Amino acid sequence: MDGAGGMTLTALDGQRFRFDAGTLCLEFLLTGAIEPGERLREPADFVAWIGRSRLDVEGDVLAGQGDLVAAERLRGAIRHLAERAARREGYDTADLRALNEAAAAPPPVPVIGAALERGWSYPVTATQFLSAVARDAIELFSGPLVRRVRRCAGERCPLLFLDTSRPGNRRWCSMSRCGNRQKLRTRRA
Repeated sequence: MDGAGGMTLTALDGQRFRFDAGTLCLEFLLTGAIEPGERLREPADFVAWIGRSRLDVEGDVLAGQGDLVAAERLRGAIRHLAERAARREGYDTADLRALNEAAAAPPPVPVIGAALERGWSYPVTATQFLSAVARDAIELFSGPLVRRVRRCAGERCPLLFLDTSRPGNRRWCSMSRCGNRQKLRTRRA
């Protein structure tokens, strides 16, 4: 993870901004949701992305070509579920099945170090990571926080996030990006 509170993203226009998806499963959507094209083109891309995720995997990660297909399938299911949750619509059973299948694999194995810090038993496999993502999605979509899944209110912004704000009224992917743009539009009008 780029640090507490999200990842630094670069938009098509070159603007860099902080984005906190609020949860691992919605953060995983960033592997293909920001700009046209797939971010996970090669297993090495997947390994690098896992190292940036909020799971905080700092050691060896194993990923193969088949993991890219599994990642794309899981990401598609999570995207469909999140979009439907944001619109307060029902779910498709094929998406639920994809979550359940990915969650059936063992997740990464946590370990505790001498300084009482949490780590992972390495190597972590891409399949284990996808299981953790799917389990996180199951917790989100089956629990009370599903009502806080939002799509950014910015024009043409595709980002989805979990509103973790205390009042539950977050509207923007980032105040420094879409929120600021809306303020400028309102001021000009």
